Amino acid sequence: MATPSLRQLDIFAQMVASGSLSHCARELGVTADDVARDLASLELRLGYRLFDDLAGDARLTAAGRKTAQAMTLLSQDRPDNWQVDQADDIAPPSPDATLQAAPRPARETIVLAAPAPVFGHFQEALAAFEAANDDIAITLDLTIHLADEAAWALHRGKADIVYFYALGETDDLPSRYGWSEQINLYAGADHPLARRESVTAEDIAAMPTLAMEPRNGLRLIIDEALMRGGVRLGDPVLETDNLFDIVTILREGAGCFAAFGPLARDLGRMTGIRRIALERPLPAIEVRQAVRPQSPAAAGALAEFLFL
Repeated sequence: MATPSLRQLDIFAQMVASGSLSHCARELGVTADDVARDLASLELRLGYRLFDDLAGDARLTAAGRKTAQAMTLLSQDRPDNWQVDQADDIAPPSPDATLQAAPRPARETIVLAAPAPVFGHFQEALAAFEAANDDIAITLDLTIHLADEAAWALHRGKADIVYFYALGETDDLPSRYGWSEQINLYAGADHPLARRESVTAEDIAAMPTLAMEPRNGLRLIIDEALMRGGVRLGDPVLETDNLFDIVTILREGAGCFAAFGPLARDLGRMTGIRRIALERPLPAIEVRQAVRPQSPAAAGALAEFLFL
């Protein structure tokens, strides 16, 4: 997966296997605070919560369970010490019921590919669709970010529905517009440009930047949007997918950071960080949907449902 760091995914996997913050920290040989910080950074990156009461029962949220399945980080057998909601536990059938029960028909599977923050946008709709269609199972692929990746997944039959980031309609991939997410620049609250009521493109020219790693899908679409918007920033002083490092350095006033979607929303709420008030908005990132024509009818029904 391009967006979270491998360390964060490893810690998430170990947290699921261990079942508690203290056990996870002990297995990894780090402190509980280190585990909590990396998991919080992963949640910030994804745009939704993975756990409820991390320091207590550490229950996976519904989105957390779906994410764990999508990342193939859970084994088929649930760990005995893992805490789940009672509603998710299935009572064993009586012996008579087992003998008389007819075999259940196989569930039809729909593969939905989307960037993790986009999944966070409609996780409740997916849960509602599955609840209303118990013969359909939805499998997630959270590795798709851009149009070329989406086209490859559809062409190879790796996905039935894809959501991807773009700066408009693409010629080689028929798709429809879902919604737009505005890119903003953020800096430390005490940075001179962050305190101004209006900032021009000339004001931020060559301004040092903080950026995600070069191959990160979010980084690629942001760089393209900045180029189209005629905004030229300075070379990155830091390239990392560790958001806590980015937030820390932002607060120290070392440069600016471009973000959109849930990540931008969360940055705007943090103390010590302020959005730079550009006089001309940057190009918006579009979230677009494409459906594989050969997919079953249920995939088309789900694609329409997600637009309601």
